[in-house]
Amino acid sequence: MTVMKNNNYNNGTVNFGGNKSGGGKGYFYVTTPIYYVNDKPHVGHAYSTVIADSIARFKRLSGYNVFFLTGTDEHGLKVEKEANSRGITPKELADSVHIKFKELFAELNISYDRFIRTTDADHVKTVRIVFEKLLENGDIYLSEYEGWYCTNCETFLTEKSLTEGGGCPQCGRQASKVKEESYFLKLDKYEKKLLDYIENNPDFIKPEFRKNEVLSFINEGLKNLSISRTSFKWGIQVPGNEKHVIYVWFDALLNYLTGLGYEDFLDGQNQDFYRFFKSVNHIVGKDILKFHAVYWPIMLFALGLEPPKTIIAHGWWLMDGKKMSKSLGNVVDPVSLIKKFGPDALRFYLLSEITLGLDGDFNIDNFVARYNSALANDLGNLVSRTAAMLNKYTAGKIPGCGVLEDVAVLKTAYDILNGLSGRYDDYDFAKILEDIFRFINILNKYINDSAPWKLNIEDPEEKINLLKILKTVAMSIYCVSYMIYPFMPETSNKINNILNIKPFNLPGFSARPEDMKDNCEKLFKDEFCIIEKTEMLFPRIKLEE
Repeated sequence: MTVMKNNNYNNGTVNFGGNKSGGGKGYFYVTTPIYYVNDKPHVGHAYSTVIADSIARFKRLSGYNVFFLTGTDEHGLKVEKEANSRGITPKELADSVHIKFKELFAELNISYDRFIRTTDADHVKTVRIVFEKLLENGDIYLSEYEGWYCTNCETFLTEKSLTEGGGCPQCGRQASKVKEESYFLKLDKYEKKLLDYIENNPDFIKPEFRKNEVLSFINEGLKNLSISRTSFKWGIQVPGNEKHVIYVWFDALLNYLTGLGYEDFLDGQNQDFYRFFKSVNHIVGKDILKFHAVYWPIMLFALGLEPPKTIIAHGWWLMDGKKMSKSLGNVVDPVSLIKKFGPDALRFYLLSEITLGLDGDFNIDNFVARYNSALANDLGNLVSRTAAMLNKYTAGKIPGCGVLEDVAVLKTAYDILNGLSGRYDDYDFAKILEDIFRFINILNKYINDSAPWKLNIEDPEEKINLLKILKTVAMSIYCVSYMIYPFMPETSNKINNILNIKPFNLPGFSARPEDMKDNCEKLFKDEFCIIEKTEMLFPRIKLEE
Protein backbone atom coordinates (compact mmCIF):
# COMPACT_ATOMS: atom_id res chain seq x y z
CA MET A 1 0.00 0.00 0.00
CA THR A 2 1.19 3.50 -0.83
CA VAL A 3 1.45 5.78 2.19
CA MET A 4 1.42 9.49 1.49
CA LYS A 5 4.31 11.34 3.09
CA ASN A 6 3.58 14.89 4.13
CA ASN A 7 6.70 16.99 4.49
CA ASN A 8 5.35 20.51 4.06
CA TYR A 9 5.23 21.17 7.79
CA ASN A 10 8.27 21.03 10.02
CA ASN A 11 8.96 22.56 13.41
CA GLY A 12 6.18 25.13 13.18
CA THR A 13 7.15 26.46 9.75
CA VAL A 14 4.50 26.28 7.04
CA ASN A 15 5.81 25.63 3.53
CA PHE A 16 3.27 26.14 0.80
CA GLY A 17 5.68 25.43 -2.02
CA GLY A 18 5.53 21.66 -1.78
CA ASN A 19 1.85 21.33 -2.65
CA LYS A 20 1.59 23.63 -5.64
CA SER A 21 0.39 21.87 -8.74
CA GLY A 22 1.80 24.40 -11.14
CA GLY A 23 -1.43 25.17 -12.96
CA GLY A 24 -1.75 28.67 -11.55
CA LYS A 25 -5.52 28.38 -11.51
CA GLY A 26 -5.98 29.62 -7.98
CA TYR A 27 -5.78 28.72 -4.32
CA PHE A 28 -7.79 26.16 -2.42
CA TYR A 29 -7.72 25.60 1.35
CA VAL A 30 -9.64 22.66 2.82
CA THR A 31 -9.91 21.54 6.45
CA THR A 32 -11.41 18.72 8.43
CA PRO A 33 -12.62 19.15 12.00
CA ILE A 34 -9.80 18.56 14.44
CA TYR A 35 -10.63 15.39 16.29
CA TYR A 36 -10.90 14.94 20.06
CA VAL A 37 -8.23 12.73 21.57
CA ASN A 38 -10.46 11.27 24.27
CA ASP A 39 -10.80 8.02 22.29
CA LYS A 40 -9.51 6.20 19.20
CA PRO A 41 -10.85 7.14 15.74
CA HIS A 42 -13.94 5.53 14.23
CA VAL A 43 -15.51 5.45 10.78
CA GLY A 44 -17.12 8.89 11.25
CA HIS A 45 -13.67 10.45 11.56
CA ALA A 46 -12.61 8.60 8.43
CA TYR A 47 -15.66 9.97 6.59
CA SER A 48 -14.88 13.66 7.24
CA THR A 49 -11.26 13.16 6.30
CA VAL A 50 -11.94 11.23 3.08
CA ILE A 51 -14.33 14.00 1.96
CA ALA A 52 -11.59 16.58 2.44
CA ASP A 53 -8.94 14.38 0.84
CA SER A 54 -11.04 13.74 -2.26
CA ILE A 55 -11.71 17.42 -2.92
CA ALA A 56 -8.04 18.25 -2.25
CA ARG A 57 -6.88 15.63 -4.74
CA PHE A 58 -9.31 16.84 -7.40
CA LYS A 59 -8.25 20.47 -6.98
CA ARG A 60 -4.57 19.49 -7.28
CA LEU A 61 -5.41 17.56 -10.46
CA SER A 62 -7.12 20.69 -11.77
CA GLY A 63 -4.05 22.87 -11.24
CA TYR A 64 -4.90 24.62 -7.97
CA ASN A 65 -2.44 25.46 -5.23
CA VAL A 66 -3.89 23.35 -2.42
CA PHE A 67 -3.41 23.36 1.34
CA PHE A 68 -5.13 20.57 3.28
CA LEU A 69 -5.24 20.74 7.09
CA THR A 70 -6.32 18.12 9.60
CA GLY A 71 -5.33 17.29 13.17
CA THR A 72 -6.37 16.74 16.76
CA ASP A 73 -8.12 18.82 19.42
CA GLU A 74 -6.27 18.09 22.66
CA HIS A 75 -7.55 20.47 25.36
CA GLY A 76 -10.69 20.69 27.48
CA LEU A 77 -12.50 19.11 30.39
CA LYS A 78 -13.48 15.99 28.45
CA VAL A 79 -9.83 15.16 27.71
CA GLU A 80 -8.83 15.93 31.29
CA LYS A 81 -11.52 13.59 32.65
CA GLU A 82 -10.59 10.76 30.29
CA ALA A 83 -6.91 11.10 31.19
CA ASN A 84 -7.73 11.04 34.90
CA SER A 85 -9.80 7.88 34.42
CA ARG A 86 -6.77 6.20 32.83
CA GLY A 87 -4.36 7.42 35.49
CA ILE A 88 -2.23 9.44 33.06
CA THR A 89 -1.76 13.13 32.27
CA PRO A 90 -3.85 14.82 29.55
CA LYS A 91 -0.70 15.35 27.46
CA GLU A 92 0.19 11.67 27.71
CA LEU A 93 -3.32 10.82 26.53
CA ALA A 94 -3.04 13.25 23.63
CA ASP A 95 0.39 11.94 22.65
CA SER A 96 -0.87 8.36 22.52
CA VAL A 97 -4.21 8.96 20.79
CA HIS A 98 -3.17 11.47 18.11
CA ILE A 99 -0.84 8.80 16.73
CA LYS A 100 -3.87 6.56 16.12
CA PHE A 101 -5.39 9.26 13.90
CA LYS A 102 -2.13 9.63 11.99
CA GLU A 103 -1.94 5.88 11.51
CA LEU A 104 -5.53 5.72 10.25
CA PHE A 105 -4.92 8.57 7.82
CA ALA A 106 -1.79 6.84 6.52
CA GLU A 107 -3.81 3.66 5.98
CA LEU A 108 -6.45 5.69 4.10
CA ASN A 109 -3.82 7.46 1.96
CA ILE A 110 -4.86 10.89 3.22
CA SER A 111 -2.78 13.55 1.46
CA TYR A 112 -2.84 16.27 4.12
CA ASP A 113 -0.26 19.07 4.11
CA ARG A 114 -0.24 19.54 7.86
CA PHE A 115 -1.44 17.53 10.81
CA ILE A 116 -1.95 20.13 13.54
CA ARG A 117 -2.21 19.52 17.27
CA THR A 118 -3.68 22.16 19.56
CA THR A 119 -0.75 21.51 21.89
CA ASP A 120 1.69 22.61 19.14
CA ALA A 121 3.77 25.57 20.27
CA ASP A 122 2.80 27.79 17.32
CA HIS A 123 -0.90 27.13 17.94
CA VAL A 124 -0.66 28.01 21.65
CA LYS A 125 1.06 31.23 20.60
CA THR A 126 -1.63 32.02 18.00
CA VAL A 127 -4.46 31.50 20.52
CA ARG A 128 -2.83 33.86 22.99
CA ILE A 129 -2.17 36.48 20.30
CA VAL A 130 -5.83 36.38 19.21
CA PHE A 131 -7.16 36.47 22.77
CA GLU A 132 -5.06 39.51 23.64
CA LYS A 133 -6.01 41.22 20.38
CA LEU A 134 -9.75 40.79 20.99
CA LEU A 135 -9.42 41.72 24.65
CA GLU A 136 -7.63 44.91 23.66
CA ASN A 137 -10.24 45.95 21.10
CA GLY A 138 -13.14 45.28 23.49
CA ASP A 139 -14.61 42.17 21.85
CA ILE A 140 -13.66 40.11 24.92
CA TYR A 141 -14.53 41.19 28.47
CA LEU A 142 -14.45 39.68 31.98
CA SER A 143 -17.70 38.92 33.83
CA GLU A 144 -19.44 35.91 35.44
CA TYR A 145 -21.11 32.92 33.81
CA GLU A 146 -24.02 31.05 35.34
CA GLY A 147 -25.74 28.39 33.31
CA TRP A 148 -25.62 24.88 31.87
CA TYR A 149 -22.68 23.06 30.34
CA CYS A 150 -22.30 19.69 28.54
CA THR A 151 -18.85 18.23 29.14
CA ASN A 152 -19.25 15.61 26.41
CA CYS A 153 -20.01 18.20 23.71
CA GLU A 154 -17.86 20.89 25.35
CA THR A 155 -20.70 23.35 24.83
CA PHE A 156 -22.71 25.88 26.84
CA LEU A 157 -26.47 25.38 26.83
CA THR A 158 -29.52 27.49 27.54
CA GLU A 159 -32.11 26.13 29.95
CA LYS A 160 -34.64 26.27 27.13
CA SER A 161 -32.53 23.92 25.00
CA LEU A 162 -32.25 21.16 27.62
CA THR A 163 -34.24 17.98 27.18
CA GLU A 164 -36.80 16.93 29.75
CA GLY A 165 -34.75 15.84 32.74
CA GLY A 166 -31.88 18.25 32.03
CA GLY A 167 -30.08 16.41 29.23
CA CYS A 168 -27.98 17.84 26.42
CA PRO A 169 -30.08 18.10 23.23
CA GLN A 170 -27.11 16.90 21.16
CA CYS A 171 -25.79 13.84 23.00
CA GLY A 172 -28.49 13.23 25.65
CA ARG A 173 -26.04 13.19 28.56
CA GLN A 174 -26.81 15.08 31.74
CA ALA A 175 -25.78 18.76 31.61
CA SER A 176 -24.15 20.44 34.62
CA LYS A 177 -25.08 23.75 36.24
CA VAL A 178 -21.98 25.94 36.54
CA LYS A 179 -21.27 29.34 38.01
CA GLU A 180 -17.85 30.90 37.68
CA GLU A 181 -15.94 33.99 36.62
CA SER A 182 -15.46 33.98 32.88
CA TYR A 183 -14.26 35.95 29.89
CA PHE A 184 -16.93 36.52 27.26
CA LEU A 185 -16.81 37.00 23.51
CA LYS A 186 -19.29 39.58 22.20
CA LEU A 187 -21.63 37.81 19.83
CA ASP A 188 -24.52 40.29 19.89
CA LYS A 189 -22.25 43.02 18.48
CA TYR A 190 -21.88 41.07 15.21
CA GLU A 191 -25.31 39.43 14.94
CA LYS A 192 -26.60 41.72 12.17
CA LYS A 193 -23.32 41.54 10.26
CA LEU A 194 -23.41 37.73 10.35
CA LEU A 195 -27.01 37.60 9.13
CA ASP A 196 -26.10 39.92 6.24
CA TYR A 197 -23.10 37.77 5.36
CA ILE A 198 -25.19 34.59 5.25
CA GLU A 199 -27.82 36.31 3.09
CA ASN A 200 -25.27 37.71 0.64
CA ASN A 201 -23.14 34.56 0.33
CA PRO A 202 -25.34 31.64 -0.77
CA ASP A 203 -22.39 29.22 -0.82
CA PHE A 204 -21.43 29.95 2.79
CA ILE A 205 -23.35 27.00 4.30
CA LYS A 206 -24.02 23.76 2.43
CA PRO A 207 -26.37 22.00 2.09
CA GLU A 208 -29.11 24.61 1.97
CA PHE A 209 -31.30 23.06 4.68
CA ARG A 210 -28.44 23.35 7.18
CA LYS A 211 -28.32 27.09 6.52
CA ASN A 212 -31.91 27.36 7.67
CA GLU A 213 -30.98 25.69 10.98
CA VAL A 214 -28.21 28.24 11.53
CA LEU A 215 -30.50 31.16 10.72
CA SER A 216 -33.09 29.84 13.16
CA PHE A 217 -30.45 29.72 15.91
CA ILE A 218 -29.24 33.27 15.21
CA ASN A 219 -32.76 34.66 15.01
CA GLU A 220 -33.43 33.48 18.56
CA GLY A 221 -30.91 36.14 19.57
CA LEU A 222 -27.20 35.63 20.19
CA LYS A 223 -25.98 35.79 23.76
CA ASN A 224 -22.35 36.59 24.46
CA LEU A 225 -20.27 33.42 24.69
CA SER A 226 -18.30 32.34 27.76
CA ILE A 227 -14.77 31.61 26.49
CA SER A 228 -12.83 30.71 29.63
CA ARG A 229 -13.10 28.26 32.52
CA THR A 230 -11.65 28.17 36.04
CA SER A 231 -12.98 24.78 37.18
CA PHE A 232 -10.26 22.71 35.48
CA LYS A 233 -6.67 23.21 34.31
CA TRP A 234 -6.11 21.42 31.00
CA GLY A 235 -6.06 24.15 28.38
CA ILE A 236 -4.26 27.26 27.18
CA GLN A 237 -4.05 29.79 29.97
CA VAL A 238 -5.46 33.28 29.50
CA PRO A 239 -2.57 35.73 29.09
CA GLY A 240 -2.18 37.74 32.30
CA ASN A 241 -4.84 35.78 34.23
CA GLU A 242 -3.60 32.22 34.47
CA LYS A 243 -6.34 30.88 36.74
CA HIS A 244 -8.47 30.89 33.57
CA VAL A 245 -8.04 28.43 30.71
CA ILE A 246 -9.41 29.35 27.29
CA TYR A 247 -12.62 27.60 26.22
CA VAL A 248 -11.79 24.58 24.09
CA TRP A 249 -13.89 25.74 21.12
CA PHE A 250 -12.31 29.21 21.02
CA ASP A 251 -8.94 27.44 21.09
CA ALA A 252 -9.87 24.75 18.53
CA LEU A 253 -11.36 27.00 15.85
CA LEU A 254 -8.18 29.04 15.70
CA ASN A 255 -6.29 26.02 14.38
CA TYR A 256 -7.49 27.09 10.92
CA LEU A 257 -5.39 30.26 11.29
CA THR A 258 -2.40 28.56 12.90
CA GLY A 259 -2.23 25.97 10.14
CA LEU A 260 -1.72 28.69 7.54
CA GLY A 261 0.92 30.55 9.54
CA TYR A 262 -1.17 33.37 11.03
CA GLU A 263 1.68 34.69 13.17
CA ASP A 264 3.90 35.11 10.11
CA PHE A 265 0.99 36.78 8.30
CA LEU A 266 0.72 39.37 11.08
CA ASP A 267 4.46 39.99 10.75
CA GLY A 268 4.10 40.53 6.99
CA GLN A 269 6.12 37.41 6.15
CA ASN A 270 3.40 35.15 4.73
CA GLN A 271 2.12 36.36 1.38
CA ASP A 272 0.11 33.18 0.74
CA PHE A 273 -1.93 33.31 3.94
CA TYR A 274 -4.75 35.50 2.71
CA ARG A 275 -4.84 33.89 -0.75
CA PHE A 276 -5.49 30.53 0.86
CA PHE A 277 -7.79 31.74 3.62
CA LYS A 278 -10.15 33.46 1.17
CA SER A 279 -10.70 30.04 -0.44
CA VAL A 280 -11.25 27.99 2.71
CA ASN A 281 -13.73 25.10 2.70
CA HIS A 282 -14.43 23.68 6.19
CA ILE A 283 -15.67 20.06 6.23
CA VAL A 284 -17.61 19.51 9.49
CA GLY A 285 -20.20 17.20 10.99
CA LYS A 286 -23.71 18.60 11.40
CA ASP A 287 -23.34 18.51 15.20
CA ILE A 288 -20.58 21.17 15.15
CA LEU A 289 -22.08 23.43 12.48
CA LYS A 290 -23.14 26.06 15.05
CA PHE A 291 -19.55 26.55 16.20
CA HIS A 292 -18.30 26.98 12.64
CA ALA A 293 -21.16 28.98 11.17
CA VAL A 294 -21.85 31.30 14.15
CA TYR A 295 -18.97 31.56 16.62
CA TRP A 296 -16.14 31.22 14.09
CA PRO A 297 -17.22 33.94 11.62
CA ILE A 298 -17.82 36.32 14.54
CA MET A 299 -14.30 35.64 15.80
CA LEU A 300 -13.05 36.44 12.30
CA PHE A 301 -15.12 39.63 12.08
CA ALA A 302 -13.52 40.74 15.35
CA LEU A 303 -10.07 40.02 13.86
CA GLY A 304 -10.83 41.94 10.68
CA LEU A 305 -10.86 38.81 8.51
CA GLU A 306 -13.49 37.49 6.11
CA PRO A 307 -15.57 34.48 7.23
CA PRO A 308 -14.99 31.12 5.49
CA LYS A 309 -15.91 30.77 1.83
CA THR A 310 -17.87 27.57 2.45
CA ILE A 311 -18.81 25.35 5.37
CA ILE A 312 -19.94 21.87 4.33
CA ALA A 313 -21.95 20.10 7.02
CA HIS A 314 -22.21 16.36 6.48
CA GLY A 315 -24.45 13.91 8.28
CA TRP A 316 -23.59 11.08 10.65
CA TRP A 317 -22.83 7.47 10.04
CA LEU A 318 -25.29 5.51 12.16
CA MET A 319 -25.40 1.89 13.25
CA ASP A 320 -28.89 0.41 13.49
CA GLY A 321 -30.30 3.94 13.35
CA LYS A 322 -28.23 5.26 16.26
CA LYS A 323 -25.22 7.57 16.26
CA MET A 324 -22.02 5.65 16.83
CA SER A 325 -20.62 6.01 20.34
CA LYS A 326 -18.27 4.13 22.62
CA SER A 327 -20.90 3.92 25.35
CA LEU A 328 -23.40 2.18 23.03
CA GLY A 329 -20.73 -0.19 21.72
CA ASN A 330 -21.76 0.40 18.10
CA VAL A 331 -18.57 1.99 16.77
CA VAL A 332 -17.25 0.72 13.41
CA ASP A 333 -13.47 0.36 13.40
CA PRO A 334 -12.14 1.63 10.05
CA VAL A 335 -8.72 -0.01 10.47
CA SER A 336 -10.21 -3.52 10.53
CA LEU A 337 -12.20 -2.75 7.36
CA ILE A 338 -9.10 -1.43 5.59
CA LYS A 339 -7.10 -4.54 6.50
CA LYS A 340 -9.81 -6.79 5.07
CA PHE A 341 -11.00 -4.81 2.05
CA GLY A 342 -8.30 -2.20 1.37
CA PRO A 343 -8.47 1.58 1.80
CA ASP A 344 -10.18 2.35 -1.50
CA ALA A 345 -13.12 0.06 -0.78
CA LEU A 346 -13.86 1.98 2.41
CA ARG A 347 -13.33 5.35 0.72
CA PHE A 348 -15.70 4.33 -2.09
CA TYR A 349 -18.41 3.12 0.26
CA LEU A 350 -18.32 6.19 2.49
CA LEU A 351 -18.64 8.60 -0.42
CA SER A 352 -21.04 6.69 -2.65
CA GLU A 353 -23.51 5.32 -0.15
CA ILE A 354 -25.10 8.59 1.03
CA THR A 355 -25.67 12.07 -0.36
CA LEU A 356 -23.54 14.61 1.46
CA GLY A 357 -25.50 16.21 4.27
CA LEU A 358 -27.72 13.23 5.01
CA ASP A 359 -27.21 10.46 7.57
CA GLY A 360 -26.28 6.93 6.56
CA ASP A 361 -26.63 3.59 8.29
CA PHE A 362 -23.46 1.50 8.16
CA ASN A 363 -24.36 -2.07 7.29
CA ILE A 364 -21.62 -4.65 6.77
CA ASP A 365 -23.81 -6.85 4.55
CA ASN A 366 -24.45 -3.88 2.28
CA PHE A 367 -20.77 -2.95 2.38
CA VAL A 368 -19.72 -6.41 1.15
CA ALA A 369 -22.47 -6.44 -1.48
CA ARG A 370 -21.37 -3.05 -2.85
CA TYR A 371 -17.74 -4.16 -2.80
CA ASN A 372 -18.46 -7.32 -4.80
CA SER A 373 -20.89 -5.70 -7.23
CA ALA A 374 -19.32 -2.34 -8.06
CA LEU A 375 -15.64 -2.89 -7.31
CA ALA A 376 -14.95 -6.58 -7.94
CA ASN A 377 -17.50 -7.33 -10.69
CA ASP A 378 -17.76 -4.02 -12.54
CA LEU A 379 -14.48 -2.11 -12.22
CA GLY A 380 -12.12 -4.97 -11.40
CA ASN A 381 -13.52 -7.23 -14.11
CA LEU A 382 -13.38 -4.44 -16.72
CA VAL A 383 -9.68 -3.81 -16.13
CA SER A 384 -8.61 -7.46 -15.88
CA ARG A 385 -10.50 -8.62 -18.97
CA THR A 386 -9.18 -5.68 -21.02
CA ALA A 387 -5.59 -6.38 -19.96
CA ALA A 388 -6.07 -10.07 -20.76
CA MET A 389 -7.40 -9.30 -24.26
CA LEU A 390 -4.55 -6.91 -24.98
CA ASN A 391 -2.02 -9.52 -23.92
CA LYS A 392 -3.74 -12.17 -26.02
CA TYR A 393 -4.45 -10.24 -29.21
CA THR A 394 -1.82 -7.48 -29.41
CA ALA A 395 1.10 -8.80 -27.33
CA GLY A 396 0.25 -6.27 -24.65
CA LYS A 397 0.41 -3.24 -26.94
CA ILE A 398 -2.40 -0.71 -26.84
CA PRO A 399 -3.28 0.12 -30.47
CA GLY A 400 -2.08 3.60 -31.37
CA CYS A 401 -1.51 5.59 -34.53
CA GLY A 402 -3.69 4.57 -37.46
CA VAL A 403 -6.39 2.93 -35.33
CA LEU A 404 -9.59 4.91 -34.86
CA GLU A 405 -11.52 4.77 -31.60
CA ASP A 406 -15.28 4.55 -31.08
CA VAL A 407 -16.24 8.21 -30.78
CA ALA A 408 -19.69 7.54 -29.31
CA VAL A 409 -18.28 5.58 -26.36
CA LEU A 410 -15.57 8.13 -25.60
CA LYS A 411 -18.03 11.01 -25.84
CA THR A 412 -19.78 9.59 -22.76
CA ALA A 413 -16.47 9.70 -20.87
CA TYR A 414 -15.72 13.24 -21.99
CA ASP A 415 -19.21 14.43 -21.05
CA ILE A 416 -18.67 13.15 -17.49
CA LEU A 417 -15.24 14.79 -17.35
CA ASN A 418 -16.61 18.14 -18.53
CA GLY A 419 -19.20 18.17 -15.75
CA LEU A 420 -16.82 17.24 -12.92
CA SER A 421 -15.78 20.71 -11.75
CA GLY A 422 -19.35 21.84 -11.09
CA ARG A 423 -20.19 18.60 -9.30
CA TYR A 424 -17.13 18.91 -7.08
CA ASP A 425 -18.04 22.50 -6.22
CA ASP A 426 -21.34 21.09 -4.94
CA TYR A 427 -19.60 18.18 -3.17
CA ASP A 428 -21.93 15.90 -5.10
CA PHE A 429 -19.68 12.87 -4.64
CA ALA A 430 -22.42 10.25 -4.66
CA LYS A 431 -23.67 11.48 -8.04
CA ILE A 432 -20.14 11.66 -9.49
CA LEU A 433 -19.47 8.05 -8.48
CA GLU A 434 -22.88 6.98 -9.77
CA ASP A 435 -22.05 8.45 -13.20
CA ILE A 436 -18.57 6.88 -13.22
CA PHE A 437 -19.87 3.40 -12.45
CA ARG A 438 -22.69 3.79 -14.94
CA PHE A 439 -20.00 4.45 -17.56
CA ILE A 440 -18.03 1.41 -16.34
CA ASN A 441 -21.16 -0.69 -16.93
CA ILE A 442 -21.47 0.84 -20.42
CA LEU A 443 -17.91 -0.29 -21.14
CA ASN A 444 -18.58 -3.82 -19.90
CA LYS A 445 -21.69 -3.98 -22.08
CA TYR A 446 -19.72 -2.56 -25.03
CA ILE A 447 -17.22 -5.41 -24.68
CA ASN A 448 -19.95 -8.03 -24.32
CA ASP A 449 -21.91 -6.72 -27.30
CA SER A 450 -18.79 -6.32 -29.48
CA ALA A 451 -17.49 -9.79 -28.49
CA PRO A 452 -13.91 -9.20 -29.68
CA TRP A 453 -13.05 -12.81 -28.88
CA LYS A 454 -15.35 -13.87 -31.74
CA LEU A 455 -13.55 -11.76 -34.36
CA ASN A 456 -11.20 -13.41 -36.83
CA ILE A 457 -7.89 -11.56 -36.52
CA GLU A 458 -6.77 -13.13 -39.82
CA ASP A 459 -9.46 -11.11 -41.60
CA PRO A 460 -8.17 -7.51 -42.16
CA GLU A 461 -11.54 -5.85 -41.57
CA GLU A 462 -12.29 -7.82 -38.44
CA LYS A 463 -8.79 -7.18 -37.12
CA ILE A 464 -9.30 -3.41 -37.59
CA ASN A 465 -12.56 -3.71 -35.68
CA LEU A 466 -10.81 -5.67 -32.91
CA LEU A 467 -8.11 -3.02 -32.55
CA LYS A 468 -10.75 -0.29 -32.50
CA ILE A 469 -12.58 -2.00 -29.62
CA LEU A 470 -9.40 -2.54 -27.62
CA LYS A 471 -8.16 1.02 -28.12
CA THR A 472 -11.57 2.47 -27.21
CA VAL A 473 -11.75 0.48 -24.01
CA ALA A 474 -8.14 1.25 -23.04
CA MET A 475 -8.68 4.99 -23.55
CA SER A 476 -11.93 4.79 -21.61
CA ILE A 477 -10.25 2.99 -18.72
CA TYR A 478 -7.63 5.73 -18.59
CA CYS A 479 -10.45 8.28 -18.29
CA VAL A 480 -12.03 6.17 -15.55
CA SER A 481 -8.70 6.10 -13.74
CA TYR A 482 -8.64 9.90 -13.79
CA MET A 483 -12.25 10.10 -12.59
CA ILE A 484 -11.76 7.75 -9.66
CA TYR A 485 -8.34 9.07 -8.61
CA PRO A 486 -9.64 11.56 -5.99
CA PHE A 487 -11.82 8.87 -4.44
CA MET A 488 -9.67 5.76 -4.93
CA PRO A 489 -6.07 6.91 -5.46
CA GLU A 490 -4.46 3.52 -4.88
CA THR A 491 -6.72 1.83 -7.42
CA SER A 492 -6.12 4.61 -9.95
CA ASN A 493 -2.36 4.19 -9.58
CA LYS A 494 -2.68 0.43 -10.09
CA ILE A 495 -4.71 0.96 -13.26
CA ASN A 496 -2.17 3.43 -14.64
CA ASN A 497 0.57 0.94 -13.86
CA ILE A 498 -1.30 -1.74 -15.80
CA LEU A 499 -1.63 0.68 -18.73
CA ASN A 500 2.06 1.62 -18.36
CA ILE A 501 1.08 5.28 -17.82
CA LYS A 502 2.46 7.59 -15.14
CA PRO A 503 0.21 8.01 -12.06
CA PHE A 504 -1.69 11.22 -11.45
CA ASN A 505 -0.07 12.03 -8.11
CA LEU A 506 3.37 12.78 -9.51
CA PRO A 507 4.70 16.20 -8.35
CA GLY A 508 3.79 18.93 -10.78
CA PHE A 509 1.13 16.94 -12.66
CA SER A 510 -2.10 18.76 -13.37
CA ALA A 511 -4.81 18.27 -15.95
CA ARG A 512 -8.17 19.94 -15.75
CA PRO A 513 -11.00 17.51 -16.50
CA GLU A 514 -11.98 19.55 -19.55
CA ASP A 515 -8.44 19.06 -20.92
CA MET A 516 -8.49 15.28 -20.57
CA LYS A 517 -9.91 14.74 -24.07
CA ASP A 518 -6.82 16.29 -25.65
CA ASN A 519 -4.49 14.60 -23.16
CA CYS A 520 -6.07 11.24 -23.83
CA GLU A 521 -5.92 11.54 -27.62
CA LYS A 522 -2.27 12.65 -27.55
CA LEU A 523 -1.29 9.91 -25.12
CA PHE A 524 -2.83 7.10 -27.14
CA LYS A 525 -1.25 8.08 -30.47
CA ASP A 526 1.65 5.70 -29.98
CA GLU A 527 1.67 2.03 -29.16
CA PHE A 528 3.06 1.06 -25.76
CA CYS A 529 3.24 -2.11 -23.74
CA ILE A 530 1.24 -2.98 -20.68
CA ILE A 531 2.70 -5.20 -17.98
CA GLU A 532 2.40 -8.89 -18.70
CA LYS A 533 0.63 -9.87 -15.47
CA THR A 534 -2.00 -7.82 -13.70
CA GLU A 535 -3.01 -8.13 -10.07
CA MET A 536 -6.70 -8.48 -9.27
CA LEU A 537 -7.86 -5.04 -8.15
CA PHE A 538 -10.68 -6.24 -5.90
CA PRO A 539 -10.81 -9.97 -5.09
CA ARG A 540 -14.36 -11.07 -4.35
CA ILE A 541 -15.26 -11.43 -0.67
CA LYS A 542 -17.58 -14.06 0.76
CA LEU A 543 -19.94 -12.52 3.30
CA GLU A 544 -19.40 -15.34 5.78
CA GLU A 545 -15.71 -14.44 5.91
